[in-house]
Formats: sequence, structure tokens, C-alpha cells
Amino acid sequence: MFTSLRRPSSSTVMVTINGQSVPAHAGQTVWAAMALAGQTVTRQAALSGEDRSAFCAMGVCFECMVEIDGQPNQQACLRRVTEGMTIQTQNITEHSGAQNHGL
Repeated sequence: MFTSLRRPSSSTVMVTINGQSVPAHAGQTVWAAMALAGQTVTRQAALSGEDRSAFCAMGVCFECMVEIDGQPNQQACLRRVTEGMTIQTQNITEHSGAQNHGL
């Protein structure tokens, strides 16, 4: 399982991941918060619909795209959690109406 190498900060923020309220360490990436909460699926592949997750965890592969506060196509590995942030697994496929998301 994923473990954070970064020393946890003393301050905690509350975020919502797929409808579940989760505590996260201030300054932690969205991906780290998701993984530590046991929610590792970030999106479904656009054509096959298969579950995807962070691959490189450094902003190169774009596999970690999630919806953050209603905005799709946010890289979970590059964004840091903030108090009250809402994170949702992204489900934009060729059959889900991707044109409605500005793609």
C-alpha cells in the first residue's frame, strides 16, 4: 500500500473524496490523500472505460485526472489539498458526453 515519505504536517484539513469525508494533512497532494484513504481510482479510460490511477505521480502521464470542486481534468498528483475540497473520480468517456466537459 501507499505510504507517504513526507513528514505529516501538524495541521489537518477535511476533504470529501467520492462523497466520503476524509482528513488529510495540509500540503499533501490530492493523489496522496486519495491513496491513503484507500480510493486509488482517479478516472476511467476514455475509450475502454477501465479504471485508471496515478502512474508517474509527477505530472507527466495524466493518468491521475480527477474532478476537483466541479472542475474536470485536474491532476491529482500536482494539486495540494485545501480545506473543504471536493474530489471526485472522473468519468469522462466517449459515451458519457465528454463534449459537455469542454474536451
